Amino acid sequence: MLTKPGIDALGPNAASAPPDASPTPPALPRYEALPDAPLVTIEPGKSWSALDLRELWDYRELLYFLIWRDVKVRYKQTVLGAAWAVLQPLFMMALFSLLFGRVAGIDTGAVPYPLFAFVGLVPWTFFANAVTTSSNSLVSSTHLISKVYFPRLLVPAGAVAACLFDFALSFLALLGMLVYYRVSPTANLLMLPALVALMAGFALGVGMWLSSLNVKYRDVRFVLPFLIQLWLFASSVILPSSAVPERLRWLLYLNPMSGVVEGFRSALLGLPFDWRAIGVAATATAVVLVYAAYSFRRTERSFADII
Repeated sequence: MLTKPGIDALGPNAASAPPDASPTPPALPRYEALPDAPLVTIEPGKSWSALDLRELWDYRELLYFLIWRDVKVRYKQTVLGAAWAVLQPLFMMALFSLLFGRVAGIDTGAVPYPLFAFVGLVPWTFFANAVTTSSNSLVSSTHLISKVYFPRLLVPAGAVAACLFDFALSFLALLGMLVYYRVSPTANLLMLPALVALMAGFALGVGMWLSSLNVKYRDVRFVLPFLIQLWLFASSVILPSSAVPERLRWLLYLNPMSGVVEGFRSALLGLPFDWRAIGVAATATAVVLVYAAYSFRRTERSFADII
């Protein structure tokens, strides 16, 4: 009897078994060997490291976006729009001219009091708005800070830089007033860029420190408006520094904005510079920037947890 090769040898039930009775198990994934050294090391930042300039430069496009956002949001759904940047110091100039120029009769020398007040109000308005906006910038950006990582310093820095747009508009109005009063430009104008940098640097230092403090203590936003009002009367905006007795004039030097305001008047009106006041203002600004950067760097790691 002939038999089919391969069937009898396998047994009587082999013919009924399907050809693929036992499926082939799936192939196991191949795992590559791990490198001996880690490719990326994640570790907490050092509290003594004030600034990582390289990281800030890598996120420079985000800074441009934050500046543009703050400028757009500030005048959104307003009737006068950016004209408020000019109207605010103009209204304050009119009020000060009436109260202190005519009623009190403050002596400002050969400079008309409206021009004297407006030259001081332009940098002061920038400083007040920049400090107020930057101190609340972290709390206002909770949706960004709690979700994505980026250098937190960009938030108050963007708020201060956005206020430079208002400063430019009010400065154009100031140039028109200088033309109206026939004030001729002098070589003192060469100091103007340094004074603008000093003004912006001091505003950034104060705003950066207050913004980190405001994350933990929300009382800052209630105390700040009162503090700004007191700061105005100690910044040589209303009174010239010459009206203060010589023995008490050192108190004005403790306020960097007093030196900045007097420097603006000297640069734009051709008056002699008070180099001692400008030097003290520059030194105080450097100290405030370093301390604010250190304090901000030390506390920014907990912003997302407590904001």
